[in-house]
Amino acid sequence: MRLLVVNVNTTASMTRAIGDSARSAASPGTEIIELTPRFGAESCEGNFESYLAALGVMDAVQRYAEPFDAVIQAGYGEHGREGLQELLEVPVVDITEAAASTAMFLGHRYSVVTTLDRTVPLIEDRLKLAGLVDRCASVRASGLGVLELESDPERAVAAIAEQSRLAVEQDRAEVICLGCGGMAELEEAVAAATGVPIVDGVRSAVGIAESLVRMGLRTSKVRTYAPPRPKQVTGWPFTVD
Repeated sequence: MRLLVVNVNTTASMTRAIGDSARSAASPGTEIIELTPRFGAESCEGNFESYLAALGVMDAVQRYAEPFDAVIQAGYGEHGREGLQELLEVPVVDITEAAASTAMFLGHRYSVVTTLDRTVPLIEDRLKLAGLVDRCASVRASGLGVLELESDPERAVAAIAEQSRLAVEQDRAEVICLGCGGMAELEEAVAAATGVPIVDGVRSAVGIAESLVRMGLRTSKVRTYAPPRPKQVTGWPFTVD
């Protein structure tokens, strides 16, 4: 089984970390191929960057020449999953939805702890669109930018652990979802600070994608995710050197 795990930003070191996290959750015999978009922002922290990421991810997947069995979009609250589902028949799993759906098996209500406050509405909208918001206790921001997760890991752990603790104590969350693909290495520290299950979206998405492939399930093409209608599309795919 081959899974494509596509970073939504263009920071190669974060792509590698996401790929390593995916491999740590993969079953024997599952090959993880991590992809970095050819164009886009170095981190995604708003609507402009998110829509740009959607194009970059679709471009990266369409340019991958080898067969694959499923795609994981490794961006929290980002746009684009629906476009991929129109383009592909194989399962497409978004890490935002994967983490939330996994959390609901582990507790009554979950909270998401993410990076900047400006990303909170994007995550809330993604959860609402996916029908997962009813059991979301809160979406909290740590106040850190995505790139600070790598540049200042000690501060990142402290900030995310603190917001997770407050989500449990004040918002009555019973499970915490780490709200960024770059947070995968923080599970142990946040679990120690809160005493509740900590769900990483990348690892959750791997398990879900593997299950869908093993069951032989594919994206429905009856209506919503039918292939794009044949027509002239100017400038696509992009030619970026």
